[in-house]
Amino acid sequence: MYPQRKRLLLLIALLCFGALGVALVSQHLFDMPPCAWCVLQRLIYLAIGLIALVAAFAGPLASRIGAGLGALLALAGVAAAWYQYTVAAKMLSCDQTFADRFMTGTGLDGALPSVFGIFATCMDASVTVLGLEYALWSLGLFVVLFFIALPAAFAGRGRA
Repeated sequence: MYPQRKRLLLLIALLCFGALGVALVSQHLFDMPPCAWCVLQRLIYLAIGLIALVAAFAGPLASRIGAGLGALLALAGVAAAWYQYTVAAKMLSCDQTFADRFMTGTGLDGALPSVFGIFATCMDASVTVLGLEYALWSLGLFVVLFFIALPAAFAGRGRA
């Protein structure tokens, strides 16, 4: 495998698992209950992180596909964070929005409530950290992940 791709994929996994850890610390130690869009973004971070970790140790083609999938999921994360910041955070309830229906439909909110439980409305979950809303921090990280995943997908292209 191309060494640069492996390093990039491991960096992606580290950033994703770190983001998930920060979200859980914020929830459980700093009493910041998540909304449906928050937990959907957690699921996207987890998916990207797991895919990147597996892809880092896979063959050349599988690692390239994993990086590409990570880039696409990062774009989904950008869309989710943007929607949370621009629309959902201004709604009295995010009940029956896509994120709420998706998370409850997967059953993860009931199976792992400490990670994926929905405990706040989007308006209540709108929190500022160091002058920026949490959703914007998440959006920024998804953008960073996208721009790390792209070169990982195309690194060493002539060599498989």
